[in-house]
Amino acid sequence: MEKGKVISNFIWRFAERCGAQLVSFVVSIVLARLLEPSVYGTVALVTVFTTILQVFIDSGLGTALIQKKNADDLDYSSVFYFNFVVCIILYLGMFIAAPYIAKFYGNMSLIPVIRVISLTLIISGVKNIQQAYVSSNMLFKRFFFSTIGGTIVSAFVGIFMAYIGMGVWALVAQQLSNAMIDTMILWITVKWRPKAVFSWERLKSLLAYGWKLLVAVLLDTVYNNLRNLVIGKMYSSADLAFYNQGDKFPKIIVTNINTSIDSVLLPTMSSEQDNKARVKKMTRRAIKTSTYIMAPLMMGLAFCAKTVVELVLTQKWLPCVPFLQIFCITYMFYPVHTANLNAIKAMGRSDIFLKLEIIKKIVGMSLLLSTMWFGVMAMAYSLLLGSVLSQIINSWPNRKLLNYGYLEQLKDILPGILLAVFMGVWVYFVGYIKLPTTLLLMVQIIVGAIIYIGLSAVLKLEAFEYLWGMLKNMLNKKKSK
Repeated sequence: MEKGKVISNFIWRFAERCGAQLVSFVVSIVLARLLEPSVYGTVALVTVFTTILQVFIDSGLGTALIQKKNADDLDYSSVFYFNFVVCIILYLGMFIAAPYIAKFYGNMSLIPVIRVISLTLIISGVKNIQQAYVSSNMLFKRFFFSTIGGTIVSAFVGIFMAYIGMGVWALVAQQLSNAMIDTMILWITVKWRPKAVFSWERLKSLLAYGWKLLVAVLLDTVYNNLRNLVIGKMYSSADLAFYNQGDKFPKIIVTNINTSIDSVLLPTMSSEQDNKARVKKMTRRAIKTSTYIMAPLMMGLAFCAKTVVELVLTQKWLPCVPFLQIFCITYMFYPVHTANLNAIKAMGRSDIFLKLEIIKKIVGMSLLLSTMWFGVMAMAYSLLLGSVLSQIINSWPNRKLLNYGYLEQLKDILPGILLAVFMGVWVYFVGYIKLPTTLLLMVQIIVGAIIYIGLSAVLKLEAFEYLWGMLKNMLNKKKSK
């Protein structure tokens, strides 16, 4: 696959994620000021279940379509009809289960919220295979328009309903309208439509690859949301809101970068799956470059956390600061997870992918069960430790598959991380200067950028020189035109 096409699609995907997350970020700030933390906690309880069921909608088949060479209309149509039936069944299951879920949390007002917000499952069934088609054919420009459209329309809906005092229904309407508009625009801009064809043989061959990914992703999703379930049951909805809000800030940044890389990396690697040297080169480049970008953003946010929360969300959200800092460190290493796992999937080794998830979840569950009795903060620290151990586990198979082990990976990412920590310490001490909060944050950002970029140039870090060279080439091409 030509380099220019890969970079172009990455830019479109990155622009889509940045635009959507920027709008979502602004909306979340407005809603956080209008609504109480307990309202956020209520919706978080419900979305735990819809997030887990969302995994079944994909069934691993979306990734199987992307990984399969020369997938045709019969493949896509078969998966589309299968997924849509699964979505209807899952929604009916949630509709029936709503009273039992509400009773579990001792809050019967959750019943209508669960039944309405679960409609996103059916909408996802309509959108899911369109997304796989876009990814497989590297048409990420389509994602830009659908995601931005859905995000902007839902922003107006959510803010308006919060302003007129609709409380929890403002958040429900925001999620539902986002999914609907996103799906409508994607269907308008992408020409593929399901044909009146279906093949059990094609579906079974895709399931043979995809079911392992389904179980792996399901384990990961249940595990990642299990803390929300435990916090919601053992502690207060406000505790859950602070925990989730601490997760939200770094997750916005990570989602922009990680999703962009993930979306482009898998189809690109899959096209080169027979050339191990090429896959290793792409994996190494992804780890080096994305960690170099991620590390200063996460460290900067961690060291400026109190200033950011106080300025953006007001003092009522200050209890989320320590959670935010923990999540920043956790997310800083996500590019390592993403690149390693994409390499394994691209090589067609969904069996290894599943085994890794089982091992990681056994480790993670052990950490959760041993810390859940000691408070929400202890649970957050267990997540951080689990992430570090998972990083080592994810890299282990590539020691043989690609001859690219964890120690070599650590050597590749360490310069950027150490430089980011050094920058963060300086940013932290700048925080002691007596300035208005807004001005102080601006000074911290400027100082951090100067230190990180300046020292990267002086030390001639490879990732910096690669990005700088790519930027210069893009500028030169524009000038020549």
